[in-house]
Amino acid sequence: MASQPPIPDVVSIWWNPPMNDVVIAARTWLGTPYVHQASCRGAGCDCLGLLRGVWRELYGDEPERIPAYTRDWSEPGREERLWATAALHLVSVALDKPLPGQVLLFRMRDGMVAKHLGLQAKVGESPSFIHAYSGHGVVESPLTPPWTRRIVARFAFPERT
Repeated sequence: MASQPPIPDVVSIWWNPPMNDVVIAARTWLGTPYVHQASCRGAGCDCLGLLRGVWRELYGDEPERIPAYTRDWSEPGREERLWATAALHLVSVALDKPLPGQVLLFRMRDGMVAKHLGLQAKVGESPSFIHAYSGHGVVESPLTPPWTRRIVARFAFPERT
């Protein structure tokens, strides 16, 4: 099984941008077709492209250039590259503290690297998340038990400076 990258202790901060801003920004991407490696609202994106687009809307420039990647990236070397990069640019939060606007990292199959992202939209009795999903595009899906058990990390956007 791939090991998780070092993650700092959970931090408590006043979130800025407000989490509702993250959800509002993500919902503007609903209906965008799924296109691997893309990040253009209305034209196409994948799950990372959705996160990149929301980041650009809230912060401007992306924190780093994303190299080209294949659908099976990081699987051959079993590297948790997406997890490590998320931990570098986002704030790690506890798995049991869901809040709207958090970034969710999913492991789609046991023993494989985590490589799907979504944004928590609603919490409570009917939780949901927004994600770009092959064959579906950007959708808001119920955060059902099968999805919930795949979550391996939660992150919040950092404070804007």
